[in-house]
Amino acid sequence: MTREPRFPTSLYRSSGLRRLVVLTLDGAISALSLWLSMLLRFEGEIQEPFLSRLPSLMVALVVCRMVASYTFRIHRWSFRFSGLTDGVRIGLAGLLGTGFFTSGLYLLRLKGPPRSVVVLELLITLALMSLLRFFPRLAWMFHADRERARRSDAHRTLILGAGAAGEMLLRDLARSRDHVYRVLGLIDDDPGKWGTIVGGKPILGGVDDLPRLARDFRVTQVLIAIPRLPAARIREILSLCADQRLAIKILPVSYLDMGETVTSSMLQDLSPEDLLPREPVELATADRAEQVAGRSALVTGGAGSIGSEIARQLLAAGASRVVLADLNENGLYLLARRLGREFPDAEVSAQVADIRDPVRIAALFRRFRPQDVFHAAAHKHVPLMEEAPCEAVKNNVAGTRIVAMAAAEHGAERFVFISTDKAVRPSSVMGATKRLGEMLVRDLAQRSQTRFSAVRFGNVLDSAGSVVPLFREQIASGGPVTVTHPEVRRYFMTVTEAVGLVLRAAYGGYGELCVLEMGEQIKILDLARHMITMVGLVPEVDIPVVFTGLRPGEKLSEELLTEEEERTYRIAEKICVAESPLPPSGLGAGLDRLIASARAEDVAATLAELRRLLPTYRSMPEPPPPGSSEEADPALLADAKLLAPAH
Repeated sequence: MTREPRFPTSLYRSSGLRRLVVLTLDGAISALSLWLSMLLRFEGEIQEPFLSRLPSLMVALVVCRMVASYTFRIHRWSFRFSGLTDGVRIGLAGLLGTGFFTSGLYLLRLKGPPRSVVVLELLITLALMSLLRFFPRLAWMFHADRERARRSDAHRTLILGAGAAGEMLLRDLARSRDHVYRVLGLIDDDPGKWGTIVGGKPILGGVDDLPRLARDFRVTQVLIAIPRLPAARIREILSLCADQRLAIKILPVSYLDMGETVTSSMLQDLSPEDLLPREPVELATADRAEQVAGRSALVTGGAGSIGSEIARQLLAAGASRVVLADLNENGLYLLARRLGREFPDAEVSAQVADIRDPVRIAALFRRFRPQDVFHAAAHKHVPLMEEAPCEAVKNNVAGTRIVAMAAAEHGAERFVFISTDKAVRPSSVMGATKRLGEMLVRDLAQRSQTRFSAVRFGNVLDSAGSVVPLFREQIASGGPVTVTHPEVRRYFMTVTEAVGLVLRAAYGGYGELCVLEMGEQIKILDLARHMITMVGLVPEVDIPVVFTGLRPGEKLSEELLTEEEERTYRIAEKICVAESPLPPSGLGAGLDRLIASARAEDVAATLAELRRLLPTYRSMPEPPPPGSSEEADPALLADAKLLAPAH
């Protein structure tokens, strides 16, 4: 039989002794206050009969005050964490004690002190009791601030945001030693707050004053205490701080999520997700859990960024079994172990498999009989696929065809194909093969009981193939940060949003092609400079930015829809369904020829067949190098206009 944990006896005795001492001091303060009040009332010489009655009045007052202190529990005082509500308790206890004292004298018909003495005693008592309780904390905070100022590693800090969150953060920093922030003041965009004092620190100005304040006060750290600060404002702040060498941290959660408290442990470094030029898409999970619970799913490319998040969200929604198929055996093994620990009640099966092997894929379907298939396996690296177009076709087209047909033949209920914005008017082999994958899935949807759909979205921020890990690595190594072209722009979304869209498409039954409204495209050059600023360095000074030129198959900007797909309708929360034309009748025969050419490693024939199947597919003309004095090619200008964002 296990025993309940007991409060340590020594601690209990120590705490009880401290409370007794505090209660005794309250009584002594009461007696002292009454004596001082008498002295003040009688100008230094207490007259009879009050002098003779003073001892008995002191005893009565001390008892009343101690009872009031006990009633409001102000003897149970936290000298380190006391605040405004505790000060109110002192005031209420003082009033109650005075009420007990005067009521007792009236009921017992005893001669009390003059009314002015009663008022003076109350004021002196409240002052001394407050001093007893708050002085240790104020002294400790002053000492901690002085000590932090002398530390060589202390960060001279400004808090951005003088609202409720900023005040709570400042209060937590003031009473904690477990940080290196020496707060010099606050900044806020509300002019009505400028010049006022919050928590002993001045509000020095607005956000636009940040560069000047950083120079004047030699600031090294900025703490953003404005939860859910719009991404546009964050980008403005980073631009303002670009030449200041300021490290920046932010509170990433909303005020309602904080449970009415803010601590320094909530602060985190700014991340690229904070720069997305749109509000995050919150995808409801309640309905999804009802649809997913107890189901079996197969995820190809399961060890990748998208595949692993699909598996995690499926298991979190109650899927009974998830089969992870991938060639990356080490990543597959580690992921399966992690998911097994996180979801011990579900079955997680890691299967090393090549989607280009029809026998192996058919064996997986026969063994596990998945109800839902999520096809995330693909070759995605644009320049590498330009060098190996046959491999791109074998994996992205033939592999997709094998998995999709196996899903239809073995009675899977759903098949979701993960596509990309590079499939729109493709200029690369990778984009062309993903476009063919969309067409293949659309073709099978017309003649199969399986519900086929494709999901198209832009770049996944911080995924293995994203520029974000590359920039982070380059910054950590001291640069340079490489950007292909100063005008390159891309859509970005978080992996959680991407997978939320995938699952919404799978279980919502919305249509054969779902697209997420992704807002504006991000300029890659701005992203690189902001990431340098985030770590407290100055772009072009501490870390150079080098332009390397567009890579083979790379566009200046991407699109999400073709002209034929412009007729779209929103279904929910920035999710759209595109109405695309049906695939051509000879698609199957064309795919046969394309795959045969790829398997024969006939690059010329493979590229020719790609162009035959996709008349809009063509390689992008390379623009002049950045800074070149050459005139722009008219064809390039036409392409730039053609590639303008669709919406």
